[in-house]
Amino acid sequence: MYDYLFDKKILTADASVPEPGENLILRPLSKSDYKKGFLNVLKQLTKVGDVTEDLFVKRFNSMKSCPGTYYVLVVEDASKNLVVASATLVIEQKFIHECSVRGRIEDVVVCNDYRGQELGKILVSTLSNLSEKLSCYKVTLECKDELLPFYQRLGFTRESNNSNYLQKRFE
Repeated sequence: MYDYLFDKKILTADASVPEPGENLILRPLSKSDYKKGFLNVLKQLTKVGDVTEDLFVKRFNSMKSCPGTYYVLVVEDASKNLVVASATLVIEQKFIHECSVRGRIEDVVVCNDYRGQELGKILVSTLSNLSEKLSCYKVTLECKDELLPFYQRLGFTRESNNSNYLQKRFE
């Protein structure tokens, strides 16, 4: 029995969730994914640092304790017992739009050996559809300039030609 971050039924209730391919399973993040290489997938995207299994489980439990906020999807290669792709949807509660919610897609990554199989498209489309199902008034994401065509093919548009995405890092 898996301990998922969120109820898997929210995905299977929608017939539009595509199958990722032979031996590939699209599902919520599980505690057991620490041992299935989840962090190694994230390392292909950004710095992860030294995350012990205990720290992973604590963060997992913390995220799970906020139902309706965190939706981390993974694609597992069941033949290898290995996580090969992941993406996250964070639901942000707002006062604007009549106390509506906004979705934000983050941390989209597919292992190098699995690229070209449309796993990124499946993850982003699934999270986009989920954000609509959860009554978000919009879903947003940030990406590098070279990835703009990929996300535009999935229906995302730039709000302006000038990038106004600003950040202040503390690492």
